Amino acid sequence: MNNVKTFLLLLMLSSLLVVAGYFLGGGRMEGAIVALIIALVMNLAVYWFSDKIALAMSRAKEVSREDAPDLHYIVEDQARMAGIPKPRVYIIDNESPNAFATGRSPKHAAVAVTTGITRILNKQELGGVIAHELAHIGNRDTLIMTIAAAIAGAITWLAIMARWSMIFGGFGGGRSRDNQMSAVIGIVALLVIAIVMPLAATLVRLAISRAREYQADATGARTSRAPWALADALEKLDAGVRRRPMQVNEAASHLFIVNPLKGSTVASLFSTHPSIAERVQRLRNMRAY
Repeated sequence: MNNVKTFLLLLMLSSLLVVAGYFLGGGRMEGAIVALIIALVMNLAVYWFSDKIALAMSRAKEVSREDAPDLHYIVEDQARMAGIPKPRVYIIDNESPNAFATGRSPKHAAVAVTTGITRILNKQELGGVIAHELAHIGNRDTLIMTIAAAIAGAITWLAIMARWSMIFGGFGGGRSRDNQMSAVIGIVALLVIAIVMPLAATLVRLAISRAREYQADATGARTSRAPWALADALEKLDAGVRRRPMQVNEAASHLFIVNPLKGSTVASLFSTHPSIAERVQRLRNMRAY
């Protein structure tokens, strides 16, 4: 069900991009085509470098088996149960308990955990967290979220163009300036592109992120065969992040298993994560495998 929801949301996001390009291009298909090309270029760039960007932004450092034998064992064990290659292992020197996965494919993936998470979770709970992150890798969520972010970014870029177009007084497209109705329609279209569409794109992207979190919870619980362990871990992480919010770039907050910006006053509507209570309830309703 979450996969169907994600597909429909991506379709909606793509439609917003095409419509924005169409109207910004003066009501011609050339504008929609240009918008799609922009999104494709952005997708390719972010897709190839997203892992390096995410790890650098979080200041994660790769650790060897000698440096963190227990962590490597857990990652290796969960990767075997998930049926994917063992990813590279990173540690973030931060007392806020959290973790994330990144990488364009299972063969080019990495898992990063904070020092804080290793202090408050037992091995089974940490195994549940790692299983969740490996589920993101196996479900290709990095690719999905990269596409969503790139399309939303392209819509934002078109919105900026629309604002400049309004400043310089033209809807363009060769329409007669004597036609008042056309001018009104043009202004309304530019206002929608400049203000409404970026907001709509953001809400759709966040909805995709929340759907992928639910899916990763379910997949991780199934592969680890311990949904209760992941549920316990989420409750501990939620409490830990509330005590110690993590200072990260907001653009990378969706990567983490729990929202690292719990200390902020961002409305739940704009949260990249579903509520912990709902996630925990779903996990506790699952049978042990």
